[in-house]
Amino acid sequence: MAHSPISILSQLDFNGEPLTDELLMKTFHQLMEEHGYVLMCNVPDEFDPVRFCRRLGRFVPNYTGAVVGDVRPEPGMDDVYHAGNTRPLTPHSEGYDFAVLPPRYIALWCVTPASGPGGETTLADTRPWVEAMSPEERRTFETNAYDWKTTEGVQRLGLDLKTRHPILEENEQGLVVRFSCNNLIRDDDDPAAELQKRWHTAFDNEHVAVEYGEKDMLVWDNWRLLHARNAFSDRSRHLRRIQIAA
Repeated sequence: MAHSPISILSQLDFNGEPLTDELLMKTFHQLMEEHGYVLMCNVPDEFDPVRFCRRLGRFVPNYTGAVVGDVRPEPGMDDVYHAGNTRPLTPHSEGYDFAVLPPRYIALWCVTPASGPGGETTLADTRPWVEAMSPEERRTFETNAYDWKTTEGVQRLGLDLKTRHPILEENEQGLVVRFSCNNLIRDDDDPAAELQKRWHTAFDNEHVAVEYGEKDMLVWDNWRLLHARNAFSDRSRHLRRIQIAA
């Protein structure tokens, strides 16, 4: 069941004036710590999303090398699992197929919202799911390394990435959760198969659905939250995207 987002930050105050940079960043980080995501609305025309993202960390290039990626339907991608079409995406984290640490934050901002139904970004917090694990189960997913592959769409771009990582990985900056419903390679009787089913069900029950207005910006903690997307029909939907390192 979809829930409305509650971690919402207006860039304009009650008088219609832009928040100071200091107050904007302070509230942003408070909301991010509590919820793991922030949806920024009432975005003034002069707001620079790239400059804002630079204050969060170092940029991580997208698969093509572009730092600012476009998320919109692309020619020749309608028949594969890929963000560059109008089909739904299943719950996943970003960068599970990277040899290095995945990006800490993902930022999406809306150039052209979808008209008609669908196109929402959906999010759910894995923190309570990990905390509900028994010590034995958590140890299993911290010590068992799994093979990961990249999506069909990225393979079509000429990148056939294969990596090996645990699902849960502690580092000095916190816990990294890697997850995919369809690109984690495992046997049917592996504990990861049951985890995929359980977390997919939890995502369906608990996720928030973000419906974009023009210039709205969504940022989330990719080490903590899973994200997905609802299908849509309006091919003019256009978001831009930046990945940010820890």
